[in-house]
Amino acid sequence: MLPNAPRLAALALAAGLVAACGTRDAADPLAPTGPVGRVRWVNLITDTTRGRVNATLERVSFGVNVTYAGSCPACLPAPATALYSPVLAGARQLVLKRTADTTVTVATLPFTVTDGGDLTVFATGGAGGSAVTAVTVADVNTAPADGQVRLRVVHLSPTAGAVDVFVTAPGADLAAATPAAANVAPGTAGAYLALPAGTYQVRAVPAGTAPAARAGAVLVSAVSGGNLVLAAGAARTVVVIEPTPGTTAVRAIALVDR
Repeated sequence: MLPNAPRLAALALAAGLVAACGTRDAADPLAPTGPVGRVRWVNLITDTTRGRVNATLERVSFGVNVTYAGSCPACLPAPATALYSPVLAGARQLVLKRTADTTVTVATLPFTVTDGGDLTVFATGGAGGSAVTAVTVADVNTAPADGQVRLRVVHLSPTAGAVDVFVTAPGADLAAATPAAANVAPGTAGAYLALPAGTYQVRAVPAGTAPAARAGAVLVSAVSGGNLVLAAGAARTVVVIEPTPGTTAVRAIALVDR
């Protein structure tokens, strides 16, 4: 166990992996004791100076040199495969420090973990030296019905404004499509969609765009990596995010929920 460190949020990672991430060696896997939830965090800091960060959660390393759109614990080195990390229920905080100068604290982000709940903490903002703040979203990760997948959209791009989101077969005509989520404002999460397993394209247009004008008004045409190929039982959170620092195009990423 970590000497003299609280057992508040010890991540369930093997000793070698923990050492690789900058924490002290441990003889056995580290695990929280007591009621737990699960947490992941995503770096959406748009400041080119402070955007590359190291993260600690209750003094335990939760990511090193995490770049824009990086998600942890999925960011941890191999053989890590966890999508979330178990964390003791209660009030917690994520501390982000600039990788290039760890004396600089970029943000301290408080959040609350519920017993048995899943949570995603998004570190957002920072452009022009502005404050980095947290957007926290509760995740539902029960298994989809047989042959189904679960998909939702979280909108975190102020640049895009309110959007209508379409989840369709690749290349489907947007003029004939019905929005999967309409008038989604920045900072909000859409409802989960239950869909048959298959391949989907996610596109967003400014809210209220007339059907005939949608094809020419697409703000986001796919998630990073292309279309979503979802086998039965899969779940994804698609996040509309600000342009990568130094670029101008709004984009989307897909987080693997299960």
